Amino acid sequence: MDDWFSVVDARCELSVGAVQDLCDVGFVVISGPVASDRLAQFAEAYDSAVVCARADDVSIGSSTTRVNDFVNRGPEFDGLYVYGPVLEACCRIIEQPFKLSTMHARTVRPYSQAQNLHVDFRHEADGWPMVGFIMIVDEFRTDNGATRFVPRSHRWPTIPTDFPNDTSADYEGQVLACGPVGSVIIYNGSVWHGHTANRVGEPRRSIQGAFIRRDSEPAVNQAARIRPETLGRIGQLAKYVLAV
Repeated sequence: MDDWFSVVDARCELSVGAVQDLCDVGFVVISGPVASDRLAQFAEAYDSAVVCARADDVSIGSSTTRVNDFVNRGPEFDGLYVYGPVLEACCRIIEQPFKLSTMHARTVRPYSQAQNLHVDFRHEADGWPMVGFIMIVDEFRTDNGATRFVPRSHRWPTIPTDFPNDTSADYEGQVLACGPVGSVIIYNGSVWHGHTANRVGEPRRSIQGAFIRRDSEPAVNQAARIRPETLGRIGQLAKYVLAV
């Protein structure tokens, strides 16, 4: 099918309130695609995929460990990038045919400092806008590095004059996107956000992805990286989203 955008756009899997929050506030937390009785198995698959990843797919930052290419890490993750509410959010924000740019694991390590507030996609950048999602593998709490957002900041034309020089500091009005295991955060790529400090002795795991306009250059060339076993098990919608 060539017109998957129209098919997805016609769905109504996001509530009216969720769409309003996404458009007005810049993010929303919803229930995710993994059944509650499969969440433990999902977490085990996450850990196995991280351990088995090649060194060139692993990036260790100051506070997080990132593992790239979760499109090809196993069937447990296939449903994330075709999850109906996330695709519907892309229709509402991008408003034209889109594709997956990247999907990776990201673990906030124990006792890590807060991440700087930032945007994933600036208004003036080629290919704007972008939609991001975060699949919560470990509960997002106030003490373990939950992502914070500055509501309505995706509507700012410029950075406000009172924006802190130290962007790891709290910003007045910021909101923590806390949620139980299995939840999904959907956000506008232009909203200011960043993970908070992980003050406990356990990692905080998630899977993150980003969607961009179909005519834009992706962060990962999915067609070049797709594995035969992945291509053999995914459906037509997934192939469209991956542009393979």
